[in-house]
Amino acid sequence: MKKGFKASIILIAGLALALAGCGKNDQPTGTASGSAEPSGSASAAEAARLKVVTTFYPMYEFSKQVGGEYADVVALVPPGTEPHDWEPSPQDMVKVKEADIFVYNGLVEEWVEDALASAASDKRIIVKASEGIELMEGLPHEHGHEDEHADEEEHADEHADEDEHADEHGDEHADEHEHVLDPHVWLDPVLAQQQVAAIADAFAKADPDRKDDYKKNADAYIAKLQELDEAFKAELGGAKRKEFVTQHAAFGYLAKRYGLTQLPISGLSPDQEPSPNEMAEIVEFAKEHQVKTIFFETLVDPKVAQTVADELGARTDVLNPLEGLTEEEIGNNQDYIAIMRSNLEALKKALNE
Repeated sequence: MKKGFKASIILIAGLALALAGCGKNDQPTGTASGSAEPSGSASAAEAARLKVVTTFYPMYEFSKQVGGEYADVVALVPPGTEPHDWEPSPQDMVKVKEADIFVYNGLVEEWVEDALASAASDKRIIVKASEGIELMEGLPHEHGHEDEHADEEEHADEHADEDEHADEHGDEHADEHEHVLDPHVWLDPVLAQQQVAAIADAFAKADPDRKDDYKKNADAYIAKLQELDEAFKAELGGAKRKEFVTQHAAFGYLAKRYGLTQLPISGLSPDQEPSPNEMAEIVEFAKEHQVKTIFFETLVDPKVAQTVADELGARTDVLNPLEGLTEEEIGNNQDYIAIMRSNLEALKKALNE
């Protein structure tokens, strides 16, 4: 968690509580695009709908599919914003406090636990969508080379020296080698089904009179996710190659599901950049495995991916980690299923070049 965030969350909470004391009609209701709807007297039907607050796009989409017409679902992280480093505003804290259901991934959002404690609510049901899923471990710069562990042993003394000076460098070197959990569970269509089911259970608990409606909605969406899984298996099963290079390590669960090998340029967080030695390893790996496409993503500057592609004489293409939609994607009515199918087409093309 960023330094100083715990102090800032206390200030945010205080402001949020002050704002929460205002009438509910004075409180803007965020939409998926982060805009506000006009205030006014809510109809009885609107008042009866569940207030569902989610953190970022996949949590929003899964919740919206389950809730259908019976829930007002909002996403806190606005379009075009990378969610790893996003933090809530006082207005966001009001939404968190007033929610009937709060849905979050559990690994991306470092701010959530402090926020939930500060904006306490007896009525709110909390869904940690990654709970119960077998999570993968990874290193921030884990490139999967066979010689990696040998290199680590060869430079063990160097790492020990770095650890001795961890305090001097703000624990940077210690953190670099610390195992972290991969949060990108939503990119595996099978694990996405598990998350939708968990969200549906929360909806049924919050609004038992409509539990059959929520189950029907969830089952319909899970069927679409099952079709998506079958498409990935059919299209990628016979690919010429199994290795692909991505801008950051978002596709580990997807790669594991379909027998692929992901080589990330950056770590689990897209703002990490590789060292010159790591860049050299990536280029060597790509040449060895005849990788001809370097994947970048829509919410992060693609300059590093382009550098690798230029070094290899390779092309670039988008592989979308679905951490958030751009305004253009929203304008084109794209959603999780559509973008995942675009990812499938991009992977199929790259793996068969």
